[in-house]
Amino acid sequence: MRVRIATTILGITAALLAVPACSPDSVSAASDAPPSAHTGKQADTAQQAAPLSSAALETRLLNESDLGRGYLRKPERPAQHDDVTVIGCPALSELGGDAATGGTLSFPRKAKADFTYGASSSEVSEELYSASAAKLSNGIGRIFDAMTGCPTYQVLAGGTPIDMASQKLTAPRGLGDEQWSQLLTFSTGDRSTVVKQTAIRTGGLLLIVSGSPALVDRHLGKALTKATAAS
Repeated sequence: MRVRIATTILGITAALLAVPACSPDSVSAASDAPPSAHTGKQADTAQQAAPLSSAALETRLLNESDLGRGYLRKPERPAQHDDVTVIGCPALSELGGDAATGGTLSFPRKAKADFTYGASSSEVSEELYSASAAKLSNGIGRIFDAMTGCPTYQVLAGGTPIDMASQKLTAPRGLGDEQWSQLLTFSTGDRSTVVKQTAIRTGGLLLIVSGSPALVDRHLGKALTKATAAS
């Protein structure tokens, strides 16, 4: 599976999560598949409000004042894309397809913010997506299942090998309609970085918070509260 994405650690994670959303065939196949543990709550989503625009999602992202002292928002950089190859995870490869190499995302309504904390290298990233509940559920559910189903695999990003390890975590209960969580370890040479990633779907809104495990745990509830607040 070759995917054109940025090669930052959080960038790789976010792009891998977007793979099923890139392919209309993947979403269609998931919609036709038998119900799974991640689709059991879709019965109450038959009537959904219109998806929020990217501009509306932007206003629902956390900012420095929400996070508190010591947080700085990282400026958005122009995307620098490299070919990325996933090795050793057939489930992820099966979710690829022609659309994954640059096709239009199925979740065009989105917003993202990246923050650094203090003088350390700790980071936290928030992403918001808006689409139908079924599309969000199928897309994020299938990719989390694929990634956590491969305890170890490798990513070649621009020719640089990155060893990946994934571990499924118990997602926080009582938040939103569906929850997913995992711990990812990125290793290059003698350096390793641990990233926690938690996704919460509530209706037609999907929140993903990634980064330092402690920062994700600290700000997840706050992010969900602001994301789901009435405009």
